[in-house]
Amino acid sequence: MPTTIIIGSQWGDEGKGKLTDIFCSKADIVARAAGGHNAGHVVQANGIYHNFRLLPSGLMVPKCLALIGTGVVFHIPTFLQELADLIREGVPDAAERVFVSNRCHVNFDLHAAVDAAQEEELAGRAVGSMRRGIGPCYGTKAVRSGVRLAEIFDEAAFEDKLRRLADGFRKRFGPLLKYDVEDEIARFRGYREAIEKHVVDGVLFMARAEERGANIVVEGSQAILLDIDYGTYPYVTSSSAGLGGAISGLGLNIRCVKEVIGVVKAYTTRLGPGGFPTEDSGEVGKHLQELGGEYAAVIGRKLRCGWLDLVALRYSCMVNHYDSLQLSKIDVLSTFETIKVGIAYRDRETGKEIASFPANHALLERVEVVYDELSGWNTRIAKLRDWSELPNEAQDYVKYIERFVGVKIKWIGTGAEREDLITRE
Repeated sequence: MPTTIIIGSQWGDEGKGKLTDIFCSKADIVARAAGGHNAGHVVQANGIYHNFRLLPSGLMVPKCLALIGTGVVFHIPTFLQELADLIREGVPDAAERVFVSNRCHVNFDLHAAVDAAQEEELAGRAVGSMRRGIGPCYGTKAVRSGVRLAEIFDEAAFEDKLRRLADGFRKRFGPLLKYDVEDEIARFRGYREAIEKHVVDGVLFMARAEERGANIVVEGSQAILLDIDYGTYPYVTSSSAGLGGAISGLGLNIRCVKEVIGVVKAYTTRLGPGGFPTEDSGEVGKHLQELGGEYAAVIGRKLRCGWLDLVALRYSCMVNHYDSLQLSKIDVLSTFETIKVGIAYRDRETGKEIASFPANHALLERVEVVYDELSGWNTRIAKLRDWSELPNEAQDYVKYIERFVGVKIKWIGTGAEREDLITRE
């Protein structure tokens, strides 16, 4: 009864969708454990290109069942629209294979309105929310005023609860809150019938899958440096995006976990504000952005870019205990004569080296990065699929990362297609 967990090891957008898609080709179930419709997994396979937001990307694989787990905050309109899009694009049976835990908290349009009001109120101190309501939904979950998916089927009780929730936020934000509760209630009268066949007891669903020895793939959303506990707080998401969130968000039996895989980009990117020690705002960063097509999958905004940060990656390995790594987009580095990697941080004020990735965001923003330089390979490696075909300098780059973090790199991404991958046994 093997379970494989795939997690983003940086600030997201590492290319988790490709590895998930490959593992799901042999999986019985793919599951999402955390986050909401702020995730973005772009998958190109079987002539289909789809930008997954809320649906598990394993739905691209025929016969693979998909579960949106209890730890996810669930936006019903996005689910229904994305499912319709996927069917139209060429996955006709997707609706028969996707399920959602009845213990998920419902992410209302109310939460998105609150998200927008909070960002307006913060003005110059805004945390860069995508305004999808993810944080406010997890907030109502934490203070026990949220609505679980199971509750929407008691119409009268549900409507009363949503009106009271909206009233509380209206008192808090006043005219900053742009929201019509009666409009959302009216739409939910149509959602109930559309969603009912997908709703399951997520705990029972996973327990039965484990009992019958199902091959399960857990698809991480966002990444560990955006984790609410272990990320660059407060510039983080509102869910547990690491290994712990995968276990608790699905009720997994930890004894069934066969492998935990971290996905790391061959350089570093980040969306939105927050500390980013190796960011390059000059020609290198611009070059990486253009060559890598670095735009956020969900909203299309440009990503900030810089050299690979091995201090952050080593910290990521400490938190998530990866058994192996996938290194993605190494082909993007092919035109550089020399390639830098960040190997240590120093406090600019004191000159002292910092032992690990700092918890204090103010300290993170003032660190000076110590770099090592490696020789580039300066030759095209896109779409190579065999380790022996990589230039020696590219092989040295992979081995350097392995030595530094102490984790084997088993897969190396060399292009956008599913097949553009080197597998090292």
